[in-house]
Amino acid sequence: MTTADLFDSDFAAEPTPPTKPAQRAAALREQLHHHGHLYYVLDAPSIPDAEYDKLFKELQTLEAAHPELRTPDSPTQRVGGQVLDGFATVKHVVPMLSIRTETDTDASGAEAFDARIRKELGLTEADPLVDYVAELKFDGLAMSLCYENGVLMQAATRGDGETGEDVTQNIRTIGQIPLRLSSDAPKVLEVRGEVYMARGDFEALNERQRARIAAGEKGEKTFVNPRNAAAGAVRQLDPNIAAQRPLSFFAYSLILPSTTGEGLGTISEKFLDGLIHHGIHTQEQALQQLRVWGFPVCQHTQVVSGSAGLVAFHQKIAQLRDTLPFDIDGVVYKVNYIQQEASLGFVTREPRWAVAHKYPAQEQLTTVQAIEVQVGRTGKLTPVAKLAPVFVGGVTVTNATLHNEDEARRKDVRVGDTVVVRRAGDVIPEVVSVITEKRLHESQIFTMPHTCPVCGSAAVREEDEADYRCTGGLFCSAQRKQAILHYAHRRAVEIEDLGDKLVDQLVDAGVIKTLPDLYRMGFTALVTLERMAEKSTNNVLASIEKSKHTTLPRFLFGLGIRHVGEATAKELVRHFGKMDAIMDATLDQLLQVADVGPIVAQSVRTFFDQPHNREVVEQLRACGVTWLEGEPVAGASLPLAGQTFVLTGTLPTLSRDQAKDMLEALGAKVAGSVSKKTHCVVAGAEAGSKLDKAQELGIQVLDEAGLLALVTSHASPAEDAEA
Repeated sequence: MTTADLFDSDFAAEPTPPTKPAQRAAALREQLHHHGHLYYVLDAPSIPDAEYDKLFKELQTLEAAHPELRTPDSPTQRVGGQVLDGFATVKHVVPMLSIRTETDTDASGAEAFDARIRKELGLTEADPLVDYVAELKFDGLAMSLCYENGVLMQAATRGDGETGEDVTQNIRTIGQIPLRLSSDAPKVLEVRGEVYMARGDFEALNERQRARIAAGEKGEKTFVNPRNAAAGAVRQLDPNIAAQRPLSFFAYSLILPSTTGEGLGTISEKFLDGLIHHGIHTQEQALQQLRVWGFPVCQHTQVVSGSAGLVAFHQKIAQLRDTLPFDIDGVVYKVNYIQQEASLGFVTREPRWAVAHKYPAQEQLTTVQAIEVQVGRTGKLTPVAKLAPVFVGGVTVTNATLHNEDEARRKDVRVGDTVVVRRAGDVIPEVVSVITEKRLHESQIFTMPHTCPVCGSAAVREEDEADYRCTGGLFCSAQRKQAILHYAHRRAVEIEDLGDKLVDQLVDAGVIKTLPDLYRMGFTALVTLERMAEKSTNNVLASIEKSKHTTLPRFLFGLGIRHVGEATAKELVRHFGKMDAIMDATLDQLLQVADVGPIVAQSVRTFFDQPHNREVVEQLRACGVTWLEGEPVAGASLPLAGQTFVLTGTLPTLSRDQAKDMLEALGAKVAGSVSKKTHCVVAGAEAGSKLDKAQELGIQVLDEAGLLALVTSHASPAEDAEA
C-alpha cells in the first residue's frame, strides 16, 4: 500500500489505533504532515477541519501522556510557549547575496540582461538562445531554512547578508514550511525563500487590530503594509503571538553540500558545486526538487528562452500583478543551467547570472480632500494634495506633492477631484493625472497664495524660477525650525543633542526665534520643557557650548544659504579666507571661485544683502561662535589637488567625516567607489570590496597612521588646526 493509499483510507472508516503509543504517535504525525501539506501548500484539503483537529488533539494528548514521544518535527511543536529575550545571531555558511536590479522597467531591461549574459558566455548570434528561469520578485522577507537529517533545525533572516537572526521558533508557526522532509532528502541542505503576508490576510489582520483598538486595548496598532506586518511577525519575541499573524512562504533557492567540504572556497563553489554534485543541473530541477520535498514554489515560475521569452514573461506578469494575492515589485531572471551560472560566477557580492527587473511605479485612484501649501527650510512654497488614504507602492499614502504652481495648473488638480496617484520606491508620492469626467462642477482652480501661509510675509516668484518663496527668511517659523536643525547638523556646526522634537518645542514656546538665541537660552528655559530633565538639559547645553568652536566651512554651510552645500562652502573659504571677505564679495568676485556659477553667486549675494542675515552672523560672533580664518588659497595650489581618495572600513580614532575633512582641506576629492582614477584608498577595520579592488588595481592603500602622516607632511599650521 502506498502512502497516499494509507492517507485516503484513514477516513473511510474509523482506524483501529495501534496497541503501542509510539506506533500511534508516528502514524498520527504522518497523517497530519500529509494533510497539512495538502492544506497549506497545495490548497487542496481532503478532509474537513474538524477531522484534522481531532487527529491533532489525539496527538497532543498522546504526547502529553508520553513526553518522550514528542519530536522536534511533530505538528504539535509548530508553536512554542517560551518568550525569547532576544534573537541569537546566525552566521550564514553561504552569504545571502543581493541581486542586481535592472533600472529600465520596460522591455529594454530584459533585453539588456540577455545581451550581457550572451556576451559574458562568449556566444555569437549563431549560438542557441540562453534558457532562463523567470520568477516573481516577492515583496517580503528573505529567509534561510537549514535542515539536518530531514528535520528543520534553524531558520534565519538575511540580516546584512553575512549574519542574520535566529527566528526558528517563529518560522515553525508557518504551516507552509515543512518541519520534516521525506527520507530521500540529503543529510544537510538549505532552502531559501520569501516569507510574506497575503493581501487578504493583511486586510483581515488590520481589521482585527482596528477592533482591538476600538475596544480600548493598549499597545495595539494597525500595520502600514503587508511586508512590514510580515517582518514584524517574524521578529516577534513571543512565538505564540507570531502564530496569530498569518504568514506564508515561497521557496526559490536550494543549497546543497559542496564537494569542497567544510573549507568552502569561492562563492560559486558554495552556491553551485553542491547542486551539480547531487545531480541537479538546472534551476528548474532545483525548484522541482523543492516541490517534491513539500515546499511551496510559486506557480508563476517559468522557463523561457532568450530576450523575447524574458520580455513576454515580464509583460504577462505586469498584467497579472494587480490580481495576485500577494505583493510583488518586479520579476527575477536566472540563467537556468547551473554550469553556465558557474561559468558566469559573481561580481563583488552579486551573481552575474541573475537580475531583478522591476516594474514602473504602482498607481491607484483616490480623491483630493484639500490642497495645502507647505513652506520648506529655504522658504520654498510647495502645494501638497491632501488625499483620501490609499494603499499604493507598498504604503498608505495621504499626501502627494504638486511640486509648484505651474505643475498644479498643468495637471489642473482641484479639491474634490478623483486623481491617479503614483509612488515609486522611496520617492515622494505624486499626482499623475486627474479623472476629469468625475470632477465636481463647482470646483475651483488652484492659485498659489502671494503671502506665506506660516508667517504672512510676501511670497515672490523669482525670474526664470518655477517656485514661490517666502521672503521672511529666518523670521518665518516654518523656516526657523529647519534652519536651526540645518545649523546643528553634524556636517555643519554639529550640536549633537539638539533633535527635531526639542527644536519644535523651543520654537513653538518662543524660546528661540533666531539662531543666536541658541546660545542665549539658559538652564531654566530648557529644563521646564516636556521630557527635559536636569541631565538631558545639561547635555544639550554642553553640546551647544562645544559647537561654539567650529570651522569656517562648517559655519558657512550651517547658515543654510541656498545652493551652498559643503563643497561650495569649502571652495568659498579657500578662495576668500575670511568670513567678512565672503559677505562683502561682489558678484564678479564670487564668479572667480571654482565651481561657483551665476546662480550660486547670486544666491550668496542675495543672502548677505539682507541686513537681518548679516545681523545673525554678527550676533553669533558676539555669542562666542569662533572659527579659524586664514589667507586665500588657490585650489590648484593645494598639495592634494586633482587627487581622488576613497575611504573604507572603520578607522581606529578618526570618524569618516573627520578623515574626509582632512583630505578635502588639502584639495583632494573624496569619492565613494574605487576606479582606475583613484589615487589612494584609506582602509580601516572590516574594509570590504573597495580594499579588494584597490589591491587588484595596484592602488596605494593607507591605514589611519599613514593618512595622518600624509596630512601632517602637507598641512600648514593653520590647516592643521582647521583639520
